[in-house]
Amino acid sequence: MTGSFLNNRPKGMMDLELKNVMTSLQERLTDQSTFKQAASIMLKYKWNAVPVTDRENKLIGVFTRTSLYHMIQKELSLDSNIMPYIKTAPVSLPLDTPYEKVIDLVRCSEVGTGVVTNDGNEPVGLITKADVVTALFSETYSLKDQLDTILDTSKLGAVLADDQGNIHFANSRFLQMFGLTNDDLTAVSFYDLFPDADDGSWKRMPTNLGEMFVRYSTYHTRSGGMGFIAILQEVSEGERVAEELQVVKRLKRQLETAINHAYDGIVMTDEKGRILIASPSLCDLFSVSNDEVIGRFVHDIFPELQLMSVLEGGIAEFSEFAELKGIKFAVNRIPVIENNRIIGAIGKVIFRQLYEVRQVFKKLEATENQMNYYKNQLKKTESARYTWDHIISEDEKIIRMKRSAQKAAKGLSTVLIRGESGTGKELFAHAIHSSSARKDKPFITVNCAAIPEHLLESEFFGYEEGAFTGANQKGKIGKFDLANGGTLFLDEIGDMSLPLQAKMLRVLQDKEFYRIGGTKRIHVDVRFIAATNQPLEKLVSEGKFREDLYYRLNVISFQIPSLRERVNDILLLSRHFMEELNGILGTSITGIEPDALSHMIAFHWPGNIRELRNVIERAMTFAEHGMIQKEDLPEYMIQSLRNETRADSKQSGDLMETAEKQAIAEALVQTNGNKSKAAELLGISRSSLYEKMKKLNV
Repeated sequence: MTGSFLNNRPKGMMDLELKNVMTSLQERLTDQSTFKQAASIMLKYKWNAVPVTDRENKLIGVFTRTSLYHMIQKELSLDSNIMPYIKTAPVSLPLDTPYEKVIDLVRCSEVGTGVVTNDGNEPVGLITKADVVTALFSETYSLKDQLDTILDTSKLGAVLADDQGNIHFANSRFLQMFGLTNDDLTAVSFYDLFPDADDGSWKRMPTNLGEMFVRYSTYHTRSGGMGFIAILQEVSEGERVAEELQVVKRLKRQLETAINHAYDGIVMTDEKGRILIASPSLCDLFSVSNDEVIGRFVHDIFPELQLMSVLEGGIAEFSEFAELKGIKFAVNRIPVIENNRIIGAIGKVIFRQLYEVRQVFKKLEATENQMNYYKNQLKKTESARYTWDHIISEDEKIIRMKRSAQKAAKGLSTVLIRGESGTGKELFAHAIHSSSARKDKPFITVNCAAIPEHLLESEFFGYEEGAFTGANQKGKIGKFDLANGGTLFLDEIGDMSLPLQAKMLRVLQDKEFYRIGGTKRIHVDVRFIAATNQPLEKLVSEGKFREDLYYRLNVISFQIPSLRERVNDILLLSRHFMEELNGILGTSITGIEPDALSHMIAFHWPGNIRELRNVIERAMTFAEHGMIQKEDLPEYMIQSLRNETRADSKQSGDLMETAEKQAIAEALVQTNGNKSKAAELLGISRSSLYEKMKKLNV
C-alpha cells in the first residue's frame, strides 16, 4: 500500500526538499568501530542502519540491523570489528536528489533506508520509507486544506465519488448547499443527489442556497472504474462569468477588426522587441506570413519600421516617408508605458491612399485658411482699421486738427466730428480709437442713416426672446453690448429720430439701457464718437434734434474742412490713390498731365475726398498713355467747369495761378527737377518756365 501511494503521488503536489524529510546524523561508525559501538548507536536512535565512513569521513558502507543479527548469531565479542559485516554498496542520495528518485531508491532499498550525502560524499542524514510517507501525508493534508480554502473562497461546491456512488470528498460549501454533514456522506449516494449526471455537461438544479449550475466530469478510480466529480456554482455568478466571457470574446473580435481595418498596418512588440501582433495588411506589404513573425524580433522582420528606437528612447515618433516595392509608407511609432516603464511599442503604418490623404489635408488647410480669413475680417469689422498715418494732408488746418484729436483720444470724453460727406470723418473716428487706451477693445460702427428707423432701436439695444413678431427666438444683443469696453461710432447722428434720441441720451448719461422686451437693466462701459454732415444747430432750432443730446455730444468737436478748402492736398491725395490703385487695378499710371490737374484743382468737389478717389480710379482705368489726361476725367467735371461762370475774375485768376503752380510742381517731380525736361513736358520753352517759376514763387 505504501509503495502504491508513493507511486501515485497527487499531481500538482508541491515538491519536497530532501533536507526537510531526512533524519539528521548525530553519530556515525568508522572502519575501526566495534560491535558494541554499533549496537549502542542503533539502540540509542532506533535506526535500522548506521553509515560507516573511512578516516577521511567518506561513506564506505552501512551497518544494518541484519548485520547486527549475523554478529549476534555467531556469538562474536562486543569488541569485534564491524567491517566484515557491513553493506559496502549502500543506497546514497545527494542532497539535491529529485523527489521522484528519492521514492524509487528508498522503495528498492533492502533496509528501506538511504544515506544522504553532501557534495564531498560525507553522510549528513538518513532517509527512510517512514520519513517519506509521513512527509507525503503531511503535504497531502496541507494541499487538502488549501483546496478546501480555494473552493470555499470561490463559493464553489465540490464533491467526488467513486464508480459505486460512494462520496469520498465534499467541501463545506457543498454540504451547505444540500444541508448535509460529513457524517451524512456515508449514507448518501452520489447518484441520489445527481441522478442525471453525465460527463462534461452544464445543468441547473435547486439547492438550499438557491439555483446552481452543475458541471460533471469523470476520473479513473484505482479499481479501474469511472468515478464522478461535480462542481456547483451560483447561477447569477455563472451568468456573470458567461457574460464577461462573451464581452471578452466580442472585444477580441472588435480588436481584431480594428487591427485589420482601422489602420493600413499595425505591429505590437513587448519590451524586448519581440512581435506580439502583426496585422494581415502589414504582413502582405512585407510579404511575410503571420506565423513567421509572431515571437520574432521586430528589427529582424520589419527593420524599415525602426521600432527599436522607441523602445530605447520612450518617445513617440512619426517617420519620414519611405518606399517598399514602389509603395510609399510612413510609420507612427508609439511607446507602451506602464508604471513609468516601457513594456512595448506599437507601429502604425500608413501606406494606402496617401495621395487622397494629402488631398484631404490640402482641402482642410484651405478651409482653415478661409476660416482664419473670415475670422480676421470679422475681427476687423469690430476693430479700428485706420490710424493717423492714413490721414494724408499738407493742409495746416488738418495737421493742427490731427494734433488736437490725438490729445482728445487719450481721454474718455465724447467726440463730435463734423464735415461734409466724404471728407474723412470715419477715418478720424478710427484713428481716435486706435490711439486711445481702448485700442484693443471693440470698435463698433452704426450708420444711423443706413438702418431703417423701425430697426434702429433693436440694432442699438438688442431684444429679448419673443420681444416682437419676427424676432429671433433666441433674442439678440445690440451694438451697445458689442461695444462694451470699447468705442461706439455713431455715423450720421443727425438722421436719428427724436424718440430714439431720448433713449440715446439716457445711455450717454447713465451708461445703462433695457433691451427691447426686457426688464433687466444692462450696464455698459462705452466711449462715444459721433459724426454728422448736417448743421445740428439748425436742426436744434427747428426742433428736429434734441438740444440736451446736442450738448451731450458736442463736448469735443472737430470740423473737417472740405477738399475745396484744402486745394493743396489734391495732388498729394491723387498720388497716394494712384500708388494704391496701381496694385489693385494692375495699371501703370505715373502721374497727371498739367491740363488734367488744372481742371481737377478748379473743380469744386462736392463729394470731397471720396469723390476724388473715384475720379482717380475712373481716370486710371481709361488712361492709355501712362499719364492721366484731361480726356480721362469724367465728363461731368469738364462740363461743370465749362458752364461755371466766374463773376470774380481775380478769384478766377488766382485759381488758374494755383492750377498752373501745381502743374509746374508736378512736372518737376516727374522729371526729378530737370527744368528742360519739365518745360518740354509742359509744352513751353525753358525761359517761359523760368518766368512762371519766378512769378509763382515755385
